[in-house]
Amino acid sequence: MLTGQALLYFIYMLAAASVILAGEALYLSFAGRRSRLGVVNRRLKLLAGDAPAEQTLQGLLRERGLTNSGDFLFALIWLNRLYTQSGTTGNPLTFAAMFLLSGLGLALVLFLLLGFSAPVALIIFVIVGFVLPLLVLRRARNKRIQKFAKQLPDALDMIVRSLRAGHPTSVAIGLVAREMPDPLGTEFGIVSDEITFGLSMEQAVRKLSQRVGFEGLHLLSVSLSIQAKTGGNLTEILSNLSSVLRERQKLRLKIRALSAEGRVSAWIISLFPLFMFLILQLIAPSYYGAVWHDALIVPIFTIFGTWALLGDFIMYRMVNFDF
Repeated sequence: MLTGQALLYFIYMLAAASVILAGEALYLSFAGRRSRLGVVNRRLKLLAGDAPAEQTLQGLLRERGLTNSGDFLFALIWLNRLYTQSGTTGNPLTFAAMFLLSGLGLALVLFLLLGFSAPVALIIFVIVGFVLPLLVLRRARNKRIQKFAKQLPDALDMIVRSLRAGHPTSVAIGLVAREMPDPLGTEFGIVSDEITFGLSMEQAVRKLSQRVGFEGLHLLSVSLSIQAKTGGNLTEILSNLSSVLRERQKLRLKIRALSAEGRVSAWIISLFPLFMFLILQLIAPSYYGAVWHDALIVPIFTIFGTWALLGDFIMYRMVNFDF
C-alpha cells in the first residue's frame, strides 16, 4: 500500500515538474523571440547568417525592385518607385502576376459559371488585376512613410549625440542602422553600406530619399548637400531638422484630430444610401416594384452614381490637407 502511494506521489511530482519545465521553455522561447524582434532589423538578420555585407546589400536592393547600384529596375519609373517605397519585398513580376492571375480567374468564374456578361467580367478583371495592386501599394507606401516619419527624429537625435561624442558621420549612421528597427534601421543600414562601398554621403542619402519617398529625407539630403559645399555645424543642422520634423509631426496629428469629424461624416454620408438600399432589398424586396425593368434605370443610376462619387471626392479633398 505504501509502495503504491509513494509511486502515485512520484508520478504527481514528475507531472508537476514537466508542466513547470514546459512553461519555462515556452517563456524563454517567447522572450528570446521578442527580444530578437525588438532589437534586430531585417538587414541585421541577413548579416547574422554570415553572408558578406556586399551580397546582403545587393539582396536588399534586388528584393525592393532596384539594381545592384541602387537604380530603378525597369523603365516605368513611377511604378518602380511606388513598388520600392511601399516596402514590398520579392520579385515585382511575381507580385504583378499574382494579381493578374487572380483577376483573370475571378473574371472567368463570373463569366463561365455565374453567367455574368462579358463587359462586367472584363471590368472585374481590370479592377482586380490592375487597380487593386496599385491601391495596395499606395496604402502600404503611406503606412510605411508614416512609420518612417515617427522614427526619423529619434534617428537624427541619435546621430547628433554620436557626433557630439566625437564619432564620424559614417559611424553615427551605422549606429542608427544597428539600433533602430525597421523600416528605418534597414534603410539606414543600406546607406551605411553604400558609403562603405564608395558612395558619397549626399548620394547615399539622395538614394534613401528616393527609396522611401518621405519629404523629411529630402530636407536631410538638401541639408547635407549644403553643409558639404559651404561648411557649417552639421550637429546643429541635424538637431534643428529633428526639431522641425517633430513639430511637423505634431501639427499633422493635430490636423487629423480636428478633421476627424469631417472624415467620419463623409464616410456616413457616402455609405448611408448603400446601407439603406441593402436593408430595403432584404426586408422588402418588392419595394421598388417593376422599376428595375424600366429603360431609364441604367442611365439614372449612372448619372446619380457619378454625381455621388464626385461628392465623395470633394468631401475627401475637404478633410485631407497638404502642408
